[in-house]
Amino acid sequence: MLRSHTCGELRLSDVGKNVTLAGWVQTSRDFGGLTFIDLRDRYGLTQLAFNVAINANLAEEARKLGREYVIQVVGIVNERSAKNPKMPTGDVEIVVNEIKILNVSKTPPFTIEDNTDGGDELRMKYRYLDLRRTPVRESIILRHKVAQATRAYLNLEEFIEVETPVLIKSTPEGARDFVVPSRMNAGQFYALPQSPQTFKQLLMVAGFDRYYQIVKCFRDEDLRADRQPEFTQIDCEMSFVERKDILDTFEGLIASLFKTVKGVDIGKLPHMSYADAAKYYGNDKPDTRFEMKFVELKNESEGIPLLGRGKEGEVTFKVFDDAELVVGICAKGCANYTRKQIDELTEFVKRPQIGATGLVYARYNDDGTIKSSVDKFYKEDELKKWIVAFGAEKGDLILLMAGGIDKTRKALSELRLEMGTRLGLRDKNKFSCLWVIDFPLLEYNEEEKRWFAMHHPFTAPWPEDIAKLDDEKTRGEVRANAYDMVINGVEVGGGSIRIFDKELQAKMFGVLGFTPEDAQAQFGFLMNAFEFGAPPHGGIAFGFDRLCSLFGGADSIRDFIAFPKNNSGRDVMIDSPSVIDEKQMKELCIKTTV
Repeated sequence: MLRSHTCGELRLSDVGKNVTLAGWVQTSRDFGGLTFIDLRDRYGLTQLAFNVAINANLAEEARKLGREYVIQVVGIVNERSAKNPKMPTGDVEIVVNEIKILNVSKTPPFTIEDNTDGGDELRMKYRYLDLRRTPVRESIILRHKVAQATRAYLNLEEFIEVETPVLIKSTPEGARDFVVPSRMNAGQFYALPQSPQTFKQLLMVAGFDRYYQIVKCFRDEDLRADRQPEFTQIDCEMSFVERKDILDTFEGLIASLFKTVKGVDIGKLPHMSYADAAKYYGNDKPDTRFEMKFVELKNESEGIPLLGRGKEGEVTFKVFDDAELVVGICAKGCANYTRKQIDELTEFVKRPQIGATGLVYARYNDDGTIKSSVDKFYKEDELKKWIVAFGAEKGDLILLMAGGIDKTRKALSELRLEMGTRLGLRDKNKFSCLWVIDFPLLEYNEEEKRWFAMHHPFTAPWPEDIAKLDDEKTRGEVRANAYDMVINGVEVGGGSIRIFDKELQAKMFGVLGFTPEDAQAQFGFLMNAFEFGAPPHGGIAFGFDRLCSLFGGADSIRDFIAFPKNNSGRDVMIDSPSVIDEKQMKELCIKTTV
């Protein structure tokens, strides 16, 4: 070994020891008679001391060392006179008596420090340097810990880790596939898997009743902070189970990860129906770290009269009159918001990606008066009904939106999250986990005039809803035996009980618009397998990268991936994707175009 100790392990108890360290030069500080160098490796920093009075030649050699030089030093551990409580090794230093340059380094394009001066693109181009920085290195180590803890839990639960193929068959459902041309089968293509879904179902048919895999998956879709073209899943499947068995087992996995990685006890997870998530939070992955639930004002069944219906001859508020839904949130303590702050919120919801046309507000002032942006349409007695409906208290601000149900809920959901952020209610060190259940099985696409599976074609409907598949009018009412785990407003995992009966699977393909010939061509291997005693089974997949970023308190998954792609799907470090030469193109029977 080129070192006896790492740069992160020496303490006062080691004073007097003769040690050998190796690593990178982090910083150098020259005080004339004394030169200090911080030496860095994966484990931490250790200060090296060079004294001109003791060894002038060695001190002069130390002054010539550049940043990121790789060196080996031999010296005696000494107690520091000026200790650094911010460093685990801050009580000691090495009085160096030998130094060897193992390799020189060019001056790096950005500082290799916690708070670097390098931008995103520059750091991705030199990712191998960025990985030397402590925050990024700790993110990769955290990823390792999550993987180890996952395997430890699932191994104890008697799951078997099985690798499934990476070169598979392309399917029309879901996101776009990455395709790989086959040289030996001219004109034909493999696809990279979006998920090992069919293979893990085949493993259930094969009798491997508890399977898992920490697996790379691929989707050719537009990217954002929590998406990459290649990503990692914790992929799992179980046989002879019902939904409760799946939820209990993988709630246990997540609880174990939180305890092991974060030292946090998340307790028993509540269940929320998809319908309630949409009604009270506006989406299927609610952030329940804070309340601010939706309240609907245009719903007689809630005991609240219809809005805007003035008496004959009175002016009415057509925005509410004509709306399919009038719904709002109560922002606690925000009645003192200025007009400028209200205008900022209005502009926020009118952004193209949100698409609302406006915002109505009502202040419940500290003196008990109510002031709204629609005072000319509503008397104070009518506005008091809003206060009651929202359970508002003096000092609160009610924010209302109106329009079509889906669009309005989506826009208000974004506003709710924005208010949660502004009010400091979305603490990254607080974790609120839940299961969302009872999703619709199908959703109708108006453009293509056909039904699509909301999860995937292998999701089982609730048994009592199967008959509704036969009627076009009732298909939208069919519930999926599916479930998502949501943590802090992020869907970290999802799965379902699967269809294991060939006839029901054929019916499902028919509902989705597959002809029997199409279904056989795409999924015949799975349907054929179902003829050989397929057991009842179900499973789940967790976004491994998302879990890691959640544990690390980050919004982006990039820092938890050793070599990520940028927002254009490019690896700027190795300059990929790139063109291939004409010979390769001909071998793959691909014609070039100008």
